[in-house]
Parts: sequence; structure tokens; C-alpha cells
Amino acid sequence: MLHTLLSYLDSVKARDPAPRSRAEILLYPGVWSLAFHRIAHRLYRARLYFLARAINHLSRFLTGNDIHPGAKIGRRFFIDHGFTVIGETAEIGDDVTLYQNVTLGGTDPANGIAGKRHPTLRDGVIVGSGAQVLGPVVVGARARVGANAVVTKDVAEGATMVGIPARPMLVDVTAYQRDFLPYGTPCSDCFDPEKQKLELLQCEVERLQQRLAELLAERSPQPRVSEPVDDDQISLFKERGRG
Repeated sequence: MLHTLLSYLDSVKARDPAPRSRAEILLYPGVWSLAFHRIAHRLYRARLYFLARAINHLSRFLTGNDIHPGAKIGRRFFIDHGFTVIGETAEIGDDVTLYQNVTLGGTDPANGIAGKRHPTLRDGVIVGSGAQVLGPVVVGARARVGANAVVTKDVAEGATMVGIPARPMLVDVTAYQRDFLPYGTPCSDCFDPEKQKLELLQCEVERLQQRLAELLAERSPQPRVSEPVDDDQISLFKERGRG
């Protein structure tokens, strides 16, 4: 158990350079939230729902994070800062990172898989601050959700989502290959979402212009090709001319 705890603290240190020691990480509200949830989840699975809820309310009071006891959470889960909400049927894989004010929320149970109202986050997912992932959607492994994005549809593996509603954005390969990217998106001017949108629109205009040129070429009249004239026709023409 000690080895597991040390491994978890080291994984947090790898994602957050602020703490100077493992002991300091033990003061993080996200770490305590996960510890309380492990207890509440076991009580929930044992059908001791009231006790599970009591632990959940204590955790929310002390840490500011509200994790439903029924949520399934994998290894090395880290909430950086707090005020995060995770719903009952949410499923979270290994090495997932959530920043502050993230919501893994539910929708109408009739809209989607019966009984599954909350998202599923695969291994290595990063969700930026203020993001909302709503409904029984699946966020693929190593996908990133940018700050304040609203995800309502499935996210492909390795994709980076930004905006409302969230849409995939192009990411430079040097940023994409990084094992961990704080807040889920590259913090550089060259990845500004509005600039990226303008570039995509320019590409679309060029494609439409090319298609228009092709259609105009198809509709323009083709020049008539004259039929070849043989020697007999030339002789006949000359005789008529003499007459």
C-alpha cells in the first residue's frame, strides 16, 4: 500500500511542479477527495447508500469537490485545485487529470444509454478548467478538453477539443507528442482558436473556388473538331471551281 501511495504522489508531482515534497501533496484537496471517494465507493457498492452519501458530503465540505459515491475512478486520478463535480454513472480511467471547476454532468436518462447519464473518460485524458463534459459521451484515451469547452459528443482518441460546442483543433506534432499538456491545450498564440477557425475557413474557400472552376469548365461549349478531308474531295472541289 505504501508503494502505491508513493507512486500516486509521484504521478501528481509529475503533473504539478508546485509542490516541493510528497508531504506537501498530501495537503492537496484533490488528493483528499480521492481518498474519501475510495471509502464512499466501497460503501456504495455494499449498498450502504446513506453512509456513502455521508462520506461524500463530508468530502465536499472539506475539499470543495463533489464526487458521487457511484462514480468509477481508475488509478492515479488527480484533481488540480477543486470545485469539481462528478456524476453517479461517470467512469474515469487511469492517469486522468481534471482542473478546477470541471463538471462531468448528466443529461436526461432517456437520451442515450439507459441508466448511463454521465461521461466516460479513457486513460490519460486531460480536462481544462471550467470545462463541461455532459451526457453519456466517451472521451478517447489521451484526448484533451480545453478550458471552458462544452463537450456533448464523443471525442476521438488523442483529439484536442475547444469551444462551445467543443470541436477538434489542429495541434502541432511537438505539442501532440508530449506526455502531459497542462490545462489540455497548447498555451501559445499560434494555437489561438479564432486564428485556427480563420485558417479552416480560408481552406474551405479555396476548395469551393476550385470546385466552381471545375463546374464552369464542364458547362462551357466545346470547340467543334473539323472532319478530315480526303484527296477525292479536294479534286471535286477544284473541278467545280473551274466550271
